[in-house]
Order: sequence, then C-alpha cells, then structure tokens
Amino acid sequence: MTRTTILWHRRDLRLSDLPALMAAREQGAVIPVFIRERKVDALGAAPAWRLGLSLEAHAKQLEALGSRLILRSGDALDVLRSLVAETGAEAVCWSREYDPVSIERDSEVKAALRDDGVEAKSFAGKLLWEPWEVKTGQGTPYKVFSPMWKTMKGEAPGEECPRPRELTSPEDWPESEALGDWALGAGMRRGAEVVARHAVVGEKAAQKRLRDFVSDRMHNYPKGRDMLAESWTSGLSENLTYGEISPRQCWNAAEGEGRETFRKELAWREFGWQLGYHFPHMFEREWREEWSRFPWKDDERAAEVKAWKQGRTGVEVVDAAMRELYVTGTMHNRARMIVASYLTKHMMTDWRVGRDWFADTLIDWDEASNSLGWQWTAGCGPDAAPYFRVFNPASQAEKFDAKGGYREQWLGNGEDAASYYEAVPESWKLEPGKDRPDEPVVGLDEGRKAALEAYENRDF
Repeated sequence: MTRTTILWHRRDLRLSDLPALMAAREQGAVIPVFIRERKVDALGAAPAWRLGLSLEAHAKQLEALGSRLILRSGDALDVLRSLVAETGAEAVCWSREYDPVSIERDSEVKAALRDDGVEAKSFAGKLLWEPWEVKTGQGTPYKVFSPMWKTMKGEAPGEECPRPRELTSPEDWPESEALGDWALGAGMRRGAEVVARHAVVGEKAAQKRLRDFVSDRMHNYPKGRDMLAESWTSGLSENLTYGEISPRQCWNAAEGEGRETFRKELAWREFGWQLGYHFPHMFEREWREEWSRFPWKDDERAAEVKAWKQGRTGVEVVDAAMRELYVTGTMHNRARMIVASYLTKHMMTDWRVGRDWFADTLIDWDEASNSLGWQWTAGCGPDAAPYFRVFNPASQAEKFDAKGGYREQWLGNGEDAASYYEAVPESWKLEPGKDRPDEPVVGLDEGRKAALEAYENRDF
C-alpha cells in the first residue's frame, strides 16, 4: 500500500526549493491541490488574474512529471476533509503563510485534521527565515530595519531543496474543477491582454529572469535601481508573490558587486512579513497609533483621487507611473514612492486608499510589502520616512529621469503610452492628448505647504 499525502498549495507554485513538497514526496504518492477559498475570492482584479496564469503554468509543470494539480472551491477545511475521504490520504502538507487570516485558518485546519487522525504539517518556504527566528539581543522582534539587516546579512538561509525528477501518483485521482470556470481574470476585462504582454509567468520563466539579472544587471544594481527609464531592477517581486521562485534561491544566486544591495531588498520583504506576523494591526491600522487621529481624507471617489488613479494629475512623473501600473501591472519602486507621497502628502489622502488601489492593480501585490511601503511613505509606519519629508515629484523626476525617457515612454506617442488606452475601462472615456490637465490637480508647492501645516497643527 502506498501512503498518500495531499500537498496543499497556496503562494508556493513551484517545484524547486519547496520543503513541503519534499516532505510529501518522501511519504509516497502526492496529490497537489489548490483551493479557491475566501482569500482567493477577495483578491483584486490584477492579482486574481495573475494567480490564474501561475496556476496554469504550475499545472503544466506537474503534468510533465506525470502528476496533476487538483482544483477545488470552498472552505479550506471542508475541502481537505472531502479530499482525505475520497483519496484515503493519511497526511496533508503545506507552506506557511503569515498574515492573520491565514494563521487563523491554518491553525484551525491543523487542529481539526489531527483530531480526525490525519497527519497535518506546515513548512517554511515563503521567507528566508521564520518570523520567530530573527530577534534582537533582547529576544524581541525588530521594529527598525537597519539593525535587523545587520543581523541578517551575516547569516546564510541554508541549502535549497532539490527539484524532484518525478512524483508518485495515487492509484486514482480525485476529480478537479476546471481553471477556466473560476474566471479569475474576469475583473481585468480588456486590460488582461495588455498586461499579459509584460507578465513573466511560472517557475521556469522566474528562474531565467533571475539568471539574466545576475549575469547582466546585478553589477549595476546599486547605482541603477533608482533610474526610472533604465532596466536595472530584477522584476522578481512578481514571481516571489506567487512563490514561483523562493527568496532563498534569489539570495543564494546573488553574486558580484550588487550582491549586498540586492539581498538588502530581499530583507525589506522579509522585514514586512516579520512585522506583519508580530504586529498584525499593521495590515489595517496605522503602525504608530497616534497617527490614527490624523485627519486623512478618505473619499476614494474625490475628483483628485480619481485623477491620481487614472494618471491624470497633471504631474508628469506621477501620471507616467500610474499609467505604467495599468499597462504592465507593476511599477518601478522609485515611482511607487513618488506616487504614494503625492497621494498621502500633497493630496492628504489616507494611505489605505492608495494601498487598496495597488491591491487591485498590481500583479506583484504583496500584503505585507504594500502595507509597509504605504505607511513608510505616509510617515505613520514602522521605521518610516520622517512625516515632514514630502517628495517633490519635479525634483525626483529631474534626479531619476533626467533625460525624460520614463515620462516620454508613458506619456508620449510611443507604443507603451498608446497601450494605456487599450487597457483602461471604456467607461473612463479617455482620449490620447485630451485627458491630462494643463495644471496639476494639486500644485506641488501648494500641496507641500498644506501638508506641512497639517503636520505642524496635529494634536499629537
């Protein structure tokens, strides 16, 4: 008799460096499963669409090994219990997630399955180190990045798990739902075809992306990563989001002059999840509790917020960045800071409005990184930029897009700029050359002055 283990996939859609898969494989037959549960249904349009592409790619990889990806919908515990009953599986394995919803769900699943007499085990795989492993000298979680980085950079995350050459199949496969019936891309409407030109999907593509970055661009990453019109970044945030590549693989592959700077960016991702695990209020509320009293504007339907979302603020670099987002599903990291500062400081708009827009439009949306990033820029987060630091989009553009190539790419007459009009909803009724105002919806000097005045008059 062959022992059967259910491998419950979540954000770990790969075959290499996956401890949960190795553990399942060592036990005998493996049934890979992905469950469309409430967390999946709650995803924004772009992340849901991109998840569908990742599932499709992963299913093909499993098929190449003679295996399958079983798809089911419903409450995770109910689905897993049904699969155990159908297949006679004796164990369920999965990779850990660290947000509050996932922790509560996984704890319930583990306890219930064990009560049923089913072995239930969770494994590392999403992070370089588990959140409880990285501590200060006093044994407490880090709240500031720099000392955490000093600790991390001298450590090694260990050897990677090998990619299996084959997987043992069960005698009979359970039925699977069809991915197409899930319609994960429904929210993207006509934008899906445009963003698809820029997405790099699946484990094989992610590994190639990493190799190309290390060999061609990592050497100039420390200097080039902030240059808006140049391609010195790795782009791997997209693949890390769906677990198509592991952070350990990225860390271990780094070499040469840009190694430490690249690893430091991986550590920022780690910092976000460390904080989210230990201080889960960060996902919904201001990290610094006193900032909950700050008079943010929270009307996401306000005219200036609508203009920000649509890349029509009249501030060139802001509009270019927001159009890059709609066309590619991603945005240069320097540009993310610029648009976030303009929304939260010049417009004095609640950081959650921006976070939610990114959650709907980013294909590399990561819950912890985005909450950390938005609060950092707004000045209300852990290890935040000083609240009185207001990015000047004009000077940022002059410094990081000196020749105007980035702005021309997304606001000019080229293919990328034109594809924005292919992607946006027809209901926006935007026409090339007629959609941006002559003057900013919030002037740069005017907005900065108003922000500093509000900060000075705050009651905390």
